[in-house]
Amino acid sequence: MLKLFRFLKPYWWQVIVLILSIAAQVWATLRLPALMANIINEGIVPGNTDYIWAVGLRMIGLAVVSAICSFVSSYFSARIGANYSRDIRAAIFTKIINFNLTDQKDFSTASLLTRTTNDVNQVQAVVMMMLSMMLRAPLFCIISVFMAIQTAPDMSWIILIGVVAILGSLVLIMSLVIPKFKIFQVLIDRITLLTRENLTGLRVIRAFNNEKVEKQKFVKTNDKLTRLLIYIDKILELENPLIGIIFNGTTLLCSWVGISLLSKDFAYLGNMSAFAQYVTHVMMSFLMLSMMFVMLPRANVSAHRINDVLKKTSKINWKRETSSKPEKVPSVEFKNVDFSYANATEKVLSNISFKAIAGETTAFVGSTGSGKSTLINLVPRFYEATNGEILINDVSIKDYEKKDLMKRIGFVPQRGILFSGTIASNIKFGAPNATEEQVKKAAEIAQAKNFIERLPEKYNAHIAQGGTNVSGGQKQRLSIARAICKDPDIFVFDDSFSALDMKTDKKLREALRTITGESVVLIVAQRISTIKDADQIVVLDDGKVVGKGKHFELLNKCKVYQEIVKSQLSEKEYATELRLAEGVKNA
Repeated sequence: MLKLFRFLKPYWWQVIVLILSIAAQVWATLRLPALMANIINEGIVPGNTDYIWAVGLRMIGLAVVSAICSFVSSYFSARIGANYSRDIRAAIFTKIINFNLTDQKDFSTASLLTRTTNDVNQVQAVVMMMLSMMLRAPLFCIISVFMAIQTAPDMSWIILIGVVAILGSLVLIMSLVIPKFKIFQVLIDRITLLTRENLTGLRVIRAFNNEKVEKQKFVKTNDKLTRLLIYIDKILELENPLIGIIFNGTTLLCSWVGISLLSKDFAYLGNMSAFAQYVTHVMMSFLMLSMMFVMLPRANVSAHRINDVLKKTSKINWKRETSSKPEKVPSVEFKNVDFSYANATEKVLSNISFKAIAGETTAFVGSTGSGKSTLINLVPRFYEATNGEILINDVSIKDYEKKDLMKRIGFVPQRGILFSGTIASNIKFGAPNATEEQVKKAAEIAQAKNFIERLPEKYNAHIAQGGTNVSGGQKQRLSIARAICKDPDIFVFDDSFSALDMKTDKKLREALRTITGESVVLIVAQRISTIKDADQIVVLDDGKVVGKGKHFELLNKCKVYQEIVKSQLSEKEYATELRLAEGVKNA
């Protein structure tokens, strides 16, 4: 929790104003019982009306000062708390947005959502309470005890009994609930995960008629959370009756002792009245502190979870600026590159070497699990190669500043990702200053122009969150248009044509050739028709390069490639391809 206090630094002057207003409020409030005692002893008892009016007006003035200071402290407490939580959320989001794929796997998406929302809210609530109560309650308590002893020393032992009783009850309650708060946060993560999982996979759940199974999973976790909350609430609810018993018992004891002393000296009436009010302030101070101590353990768990994200050190270290001068002619080269996931015993990629140059298309093909997507994800440095070297424009990828590298790459993921906004804002996502003509040109090349032009609002048509209001093929075409609009040195297509029909696929690739004459094009694809005309095809099998060359070359010499081609063609078509390959070989 203390580590998060650094976010209060920008608001130091507001914290000072808050502290001063609280101190003024406490001083004004605690002057009132003493003045009331004076009114009773020196005004009411002797019947001095002038004294009563004089002191009474002073009490009204102090009450007004106390009310103003209370308003000021409440305002600044709320303001600081809101800004504080805003800054923490911004810091978490900035951290998450800069995670690479390896870092992101250390936290589930559901957990990151909970940490950004629920956990921050818990911390904010406690910080606001601490700002308003952490100073106010101790000040009230300490000064009240001091003034109570000064006012009626014969009754001071009553305060000690009340304080010990309250502390004992708080220790008992905290020892029972603190261990449950960690379990509570884990269950909240689980609820968020199941909700998100079921919402995103709703069509699959319905298609397989599995609503009942998913409902049972959710109900099971929900019931656990409910039982835990009931347990925590039952324990915490003990606090109010315990504090009530102690408070009323202390008041009764004050009255009994005070009356017995009053029978000896009637002038003790004012002192007894003031003492009772000071005891009330002491009890209320502990009540405020007890409320904070109830919330503090849970907030502390939330603070630890937030700090886990903020202190996460990326496994990929970027240069502050690109340390070498990249060549103007784009190229991508892998030199004996290995890759394995963290804590994995086997390599996903082993001894990968190839060079892709400007004006040529390099394609990657292989069976499922051969490492194609992993390889392509090494180019924008989403993962860090375990061994070997990757060069972009003849400069090691490790020597690049992050933005400098990313601006050179137009990446189209396997699953088309769109953001809420318009079609135009999605196409301009990587090039915010692109002109209307550039947006339309990118859409035309990506074969998205026809369906866009049919929409009533055309390029201003709304795109829902995640692109749920467009088809899979339309998503892919808009994702491709986004990369084209960026005009990068290197185009990376990670199986980005899978949702397109053969005709659209062919048209798109032909259109791409018109703008990629000075760019490197890297394509991962399953369909042979997509990569058949590539200048270089890299065949992967079990994370290793087993073939490299053009289509007909590989048909002559690579068995893995032959099997892939054969699986996608009829026997007659495959035989024709083999004859053509033989002709190329003999030529």
